[in-house]
Amino acid sequence: MSRIAQRFEQLRERGRTALIPFVTAGDPAPEVTVPLMHAMVAAGADLVELGVPFSDPMADGPVIQRATERALAMGVSLTHVLEMVRQFRERDAETPVVLMGYLNPIEVMGYEAFSRQAQASGVDGALIVDLPPEEGHDLIETMKSHGLDLVYLLAPTSTEARIARIGGVASGFVYYVSVKGVTGAGHLDTEAVAGQVRLIKSLILLPVGVGFGIKDPETAASVARGADAVIVGSAIVSRIETLADTPERIPETIADFLAGLRHAIDAVDALPEPRTAE
Repeated sequence: MSRIAQRFEQLRERGRTALIPFVTAGDPAPEVTVPLMHAMVAAGADLVELGVPFSDPMADGPVIQRATERALAMGVSLTHVLEMVRQFRERDAETPVVLMGYLNPIEVMGYEAFSRQAQASGVDGALIVDLPPEEGHDLIETMKSHGLDLVYLLAPTSTEARIARIGGVASGFVYYVSVKGVTGAGHLDTEAVAGQVRLIKSLILLPVGVGFGIKDPETAASVARGADAVIVGSAIVSRIETLADTPERIPETIADFLAGLRHAIDAVDALPEPRTAE
């Protein structure tokens, strides 16, 4: 069982919804990332999603695009990201780390080299935005051979057949994109999200995380009523952007924000299960 699967099993047994923060590795400077990862875990993060900077982040909105540009300007590459995870593992051997990014840097490194180095660094899985399952056989098999999970996205437009298809190749968890568009875009319709999460859970067995559009404790709590994980990205990255000139303040500021989300999610988790009519 992978570290991601173990973590979700532990959370299920405790009746706890996962909180998964996303940050771009190397933003606004490489030396910020590892202390920030530790601060997020201390504030209640159950998994950490680490963005790999790429020059054409097509699925990301302006906030994360700018974060990627800042990281690239500092020379941060996939190799540097793997080194950051290795440093994180010196103090934390338990919190799962998922890389999020695009296929090109992995292709440049090579599937075998990437999978081997990711495993050695302590990476647990990857979400590769532009890799459809129909084209991912070689990378899927290579990652699996190194014990790495491959997380896949599902969208509001995903058909039942597509959901089932993704469920057949994904591992660790699936990431439901709660709004149509790029990261940070759109208004979150929590009732529609809840209905789609129920549909996904009826078709696949993996935990379902929900991201895109979660900006505050209120939306985090609403999503936690149905999802197995609440994923927060742009709301964190935008706060990092405002502190780019004072990076020493970033870990504490982001930890305070996450603590508020964690408190709201825990309040939902503590509610009694709704009873069905007899």
